[in-house]
Amino acid sequence: MQSTIAIVMAGGKGTRMKSDLPKVLIEVQGRPMIEYVLDSLDGAGIQRKIVVVGYRADDVRRALRHRAGVEFAHQAEQLGTGHAVMVCRDLLAGREGPVFVTAGDMPMLQSRSVKTLLADYHRRPAACLLGTVYAEKPTGLGRIVRDARGEFARIVEEKDATDDERRIREVNMSYYVFRCPDLLEALDQIRPNNAQSEYYITDCPGILKSAGKEVRALPILQPCEALGVNNHYELAAVEAVLSASA
Repeated sequence: MQSTIAIVMAGGKGTRMKSDLPKVLIEVQGRPMIEYVLDSLDGAGIQRKIVVVGYRADDVRRALRHRAGVEFAHQAEQLGTGHAVMVCRDLLAGREGPVFVTAGDMPMLQSRSVKTLLADYHRRPAACLLGTVYAEKPTGLGRIVRDARGEFARIVEEKDATDDERRIREVNMSYYVFRCPDLLEALDQIRPNNAQSEYYITDCPGILKSAGKEVRALPILQPCEALGVNNHYELAAVEAVLSASA
């Protein structure tokens, strides 16, 4: 069975952080936040990591030149998370095994969560596994909608959710394991049918589910993994958790 390859989406600006830096280079406790993501992937035993760069790509490449097992894919235009994965196509050619997809602005990613997702995949391979978490305050996050049997049905973004769906506390944190051919198949079908005219990786699980393929959402993430970094308040919250665990 092929070893896992990881894709880390890292092409965006730090606009909401009011910084000219690429977002993933904004520091958390003195280190670029993407370093924590790569540490966790290393800790989970993932040796090959594709970092998708875009805005100020050379700065990100320089910042990560010391990291073993890191290669880069260039996203010339930032057309969404799905597009970020699309630019990795050539590097994924011929693969059959699992691809772990995440974002470079999630410094609370835990190695044990990655290991748990991959172990579940190897026990029972699926087109897609999502790592989810029950968030105390799910505001702004995509909700995991389940069917009457409790199985994954779809991801609904908050702006598109009904009142009942907004009350769902299980949320998507953009930690995915895809079987590589299924990922490539789903990428062929996503469309920029949204207000931002972008391609979203969050559409892929639903596409695969609609095609009759197995998609599972596993609420195995730790509470701290519900923390992302989109503004200075969230940055302070992440730093507080890291300080407390040091």
